[in-house]
Amino acid sequence: MPVSKKPSTVVRMRDVAERAGVSRMTVSRALNRPQSVAPALRQRVLDAVAELGYVHNQLARSLSSQRSNVIGLVLPSLENSIFAQTVKGISDLLRPVGYHLMVAESPDDPEEEEQVIAAFVAQRVGGLILHGTSHSANAIRMLRSSGTPVVETGDLPADPVDMVVSYSNRAAAKAMTLHLARLGYKRIAFASLAANPRAEQRRLGFIDALEELKQKPDARRMVEVSRGFGGGEEAIAYLDRRLPDADALFCAGDVLAVGALFECERRGWGVPGRLAIASFDDLELMRHVTPPLTSLRLPRYEIGRRSAEMLLNHLEDRRMSVTTVDLGFEIVQRAST
Repeated sequence: MPVSKKPSTVVRMRDVAERAGVSRMTVSRALNRPQSVAPALRQRVLDAVAELGYVHNQLARSLSSQRSNVIGLVLPSLENSIFAQTVKGISDLLRPVGYHLMVAESPDDPEEEEQVIAAFVAQRVGGLILHGTSHSANAIRMLRSSGTPVVETGDLPADPVDMVVSYSNRAAAKAMTLHLARLGYKRIAFASLAANPRAEQRRLGFIDALEELKQKPDARRMVEVSRGFGGGEEAIAYLDRRLPDADALFCAGDVLAVGALFECERRGWGVPGRLAIASFDDLELMRHVTPPLTSLRLPRYEIGRRSAEMLLNHLEDRRMSVTTVDLGFEIVQRAST
């Protein structure tokens, strides 16, 4: 004989209101705009939600307000650990005030990014944080026509879509190259990834520094390599073959620099005796390899936190006097140079 199942009872907002002893409007405010409700009152609502197992219908809210409490973040890679602190900075600010972060991946291809942006806009996200700063014309039209607030974080674009929180890749690379020159290195080479807009800005910064040093920006001093540790190995092989008198290598990313360091060790090249190595990003690994690597430290956590803060200010109609924030960078000198 079949066992009959007891029909489930759907818990509604009015049930939460009755359990908490408040109005449905108060429940709605506590869940949708928590900062507008006294902490003790909000906790009563949250306790009732937990006791009843209530799941708030965010779709209904987005239909009525045209905006959800979800913030979209688009990164070029979910594998690259350099973005971890940025994600944490965003989440740390959003979570306490009732907003949630949704992350998507889009390589450095404006057409692919356009598809991801379209999906987020269709979901009526409250705002978007884009690491990329090079967008298709359709993506820009879509963002502006939808009124979606946007923060770009990967560079300081000349023509921002909306708001910007970042640093200048070009200025940072120039500063590191000049730093190596001040240390006495005269034949500096540069290694970066191909088809990467941020790496291209770093290459331009390297050229800017050479010009300031009155050195001819010889194309042989710049090499494009593969991603990962293997790219660092390729850079060292290139120097050995094409530029054996190079006395310093500036890598446009930490993983490339570590790969180059490992390859120098394999070849018996002293670092910095035979070749100095400097990097870009300053992951924790940079201080634990031997020798520790000189690197450009970027304020990744603060970029995330300030991006979320600017979006919240926009969403809560708080006046902002600044819409572009340059958080700068820091050169961290270590034993590799």
